[in-house]
Amino acid sequence: MPTSTNKLQGLLFVVSLLLLIAVAASCKGQGTKSRSETHTAPTQPSLEDYQPLLFPQNETKPNQHASLQGIVSEFIWKIHQDKHNTYWFATNHDGLVVYKNNSLKQYTKNDGIGGNAIRDIIEDKNGTIWLGTSHGLTSYNGNDFTNYTTKDGLIDNEIWALAQDDQGTLWIGTVGGVSQFNGTSFKSFNVPKPDVPNPNPMLSENRVSAILIDKNGHFWFVNDSYGVTLFDGKSFTFLTTENGLTDNNVAEVFEDSQGQIWIGTYYAGVSKFNGNKFTNFTKDGVIEGLETYNFYEDSKGNIWFSAENHGVYRYNGQTFTQFTTEDGLATNTIQSIFEDHKGQLWFSTWSGLSIYDGKNITKASAKEPWTK
Repeated sequence: MPTSTNKLQGLLFVVSLLLLIAVAASCKGQGTKSRSETHTAPTQPSLEDYQPLLFPQNETKPNQHASLQGIVSEFIWKIHQDKHNTYWFATNHDGLVVYKNNSLKQYTKNDGIGGNAIRDIIEDKNGTIWLGTSHGLTSYNGNDFTNYTTKDGLIDNEIWALAQDDQGTLWIGTVGGVSQFNGTSFKSFNVPKPDVPNPNPMLSENRVSAILIDKNGHFWFVNDSYGVTLFDGKSFTFLTTENGLTDNNVAEVFEDSQGQIWIGTYYAGVSKFNGNKFTNFTKDGVIEGLETYNFYEDSKGNIWFSAENHGVYRYNGQTFTQFTTEDGLATNTIQSIFEDHKGQLWFSTWSGLSIYDGKNITKASAKEPWTK
């Protein structure tokens, strides 16, 4: 498959998204080319407007992705399993796909979901499912979908991140900034940005693409090309290249069970931050691939994450183990990682879902009956 750089050069109007989800996979050990840092992405409305360019139909099997057979969707942002063992797949253009009682059901805008691009999904303490979509915040109470937009007070309809604090308040990262929702009304929350040299936002200088609430109740906001803003409840602290961050284009921030902060970037790989010092594993040659994200800690305490074109890595606290197509992954480009109640790890790829049972990685069709 082509490298991320070659793919980006072929899609003129979708540079911003492809920086996030570049369609690429390569063999294990193949070198990774750095993306151009001088190309400025155009300002874009909802990414759904560009689906025909981003997701060309299979000429021999048109609309295969919408048939719910085999791969569910070409791009799955998030996977969630609720307390009833129902699986929720948040896709980039096929809406919500639910796997329950060995069967699949698809929900789209026609069913009340805000937008067919769903970039985040969380379940609150009451069991309500919340979806961050390309056109609003959608909740599901077990019977009905309710969608909230700017008409209800949301700062922007293009949602990229969801988090819930101990008080039950939802924090919503959008293209236009951050909103708080207490279940009744919305309130905007200003996230200041540091002064960084030559920022190059992928979508918007106000976009907050990820929100982490750590064990201490502190908030970590990922700004679009402005590094990370940390809020301790009283004051703000900035993490940028000026104080050790390897790249201001941050993809994800994750806290493990030991309180260590993992930071994945688009141009400088993966780092670990202990509150004072950054350790960059990519720079040290331990990790291949510059674009890293999808951090996940499994039930055994292993840290997993994906590296664009280089599959996934598992960190056991001492060493990193790499898994690629040679080990059974459908492709070396992974969009999400999730462990289900059976202890299986799910990897969503551009060629379907792969499952790791602790010994082998196989296609989902070999483990779950819905693909048969």
